[in-house]
Amino acid sequence: MPDRAPQPVDRQLPTDEARDLISLVRDIAQREIAPKVAEEEDAGRFPRDVFRLLSESGLLGLPYDSEYGGGDQPYEVYLQVLEELAAARLTVALGVSVHSLACHALANYGTKEQQAEHLPAMLGGGLLGAYCLSEPSSGSDAASLRTKAARDGDHWVITGTKAWITHGGIADFYTVLARSGGEGPRGITAYLVPGDAEGLSAAPPEKKMGMKGSPTAQVHFDGVRVRDDRRIGDEGQGFAIALSALDSGRLGIAACAVGVAQAALDEAVAYATGRQQFGRPISDFQGLRFMLADMATQIEAGRALYLAAARLRDAGRPFSKQAAMAKLLCTDTAMKVTTDAVQVLGGYGYTADFPVERYMREAKVLQIVEGTNQIQRMVIARHLAGPDSR
Repeated sequence: MPDRAPQPVDRQLPTDEARDLISLVRDIAQREIAPKVAEEEDAGRFPRDVFRLLSESGLLGLPYDSEYGGGDQPYEVYLQVLEELAAARLTVALGVSVHSLACHALANYGTKEQQAEHLPAMLGGGLLGAYCLSEPSSGSDAASLRTKAARDGDHWVITGTKAWITHGGIADFYTVLARSGGEGPRGITAYLVPGDAEGLSAAPPEKKMGMKGSPTAQVHFDGVRVRDDRRIGDEGQGFAIALSALDSGRLGIAACAVGVAQAALDEAVAYATGRQQFGRPISDFQGLRFMLADMATQIEAGRALYLAAARLRDAGRPFSKQAAMAKLLCTDTAMKVTTDAVQVLGGYGYTADFPVERYMREAKVLQIVEGTNQIQRMVIARHLAGPDSR
């Protein structure tokens, strides 16, 4: 079959700086990420060297203030960087999204003193973050979390277990939501916990069907002592901080999903135009042509939706409903497009000789993380019809 290289996505970017940024990301993806992805995912190796390179290149703090080492980029640009990275390797793109999520609380709710002390290293100093909200018995119902934070003089003592933590066990810092007060969302506070804190440990990584290079693990807090100057925001403000972060994080997942879907479409088109059956390329057959057309249309629709939500965020307007819509549509699209890509490749699509089977396995988790797609429908319906009357 002839080698048909995919055409880069034709992006509408707001500045020349943004166009140069996308070119840099594509170069890094082509040189440093794509050549090793199949081997490293099969082996379950986390590409820490890539994250160091991204940090050195200014790509780990893009949506944050340059005063503290960020990139001063609008979300519209940051998300398209994530999409480019996801098309090369989801482990990297999702890791960048989680790192950004872990920085959100301090960047938006921390004091000036806290930001000056910690953000430069978090945004551009080679550190890697993790976000600790979910627990073994508290997933979609995040307000019921049980991890405790007890005041002890000018310290807090954190005890409990967090679950499904991306970068669990390898992160340099953890943004942790813990119960410092009574039941319900108003009893939760946010803390910035060093990765080497005494009493902090991680279980062995989960054995997952996809994204094997990205460690996901339970993180245990066994009387971890944290100074009060590492409390982020007011006592009891943690759940509001978490929800604010999740709105932005959902857009990150939407962009990642579009990147995976785009990679699957590119592979399907390359295969279909090169594979000969009955004396002509299989892309000549109408049934398959229509399938490719539907895949491309769904991807464009998802991209347009996440960008529309990002532009609302950049303008300082409410975007929670649109973020939920984007996460829902883009991740469902990724699941369908990657499944269709396997179908286009037929038997070859079911083998590890081609990447589409990996894309399909990876797409599934995107319908689950940052709030399942059932939760997204609840969020959207709440905006349309008000809270559930029960």
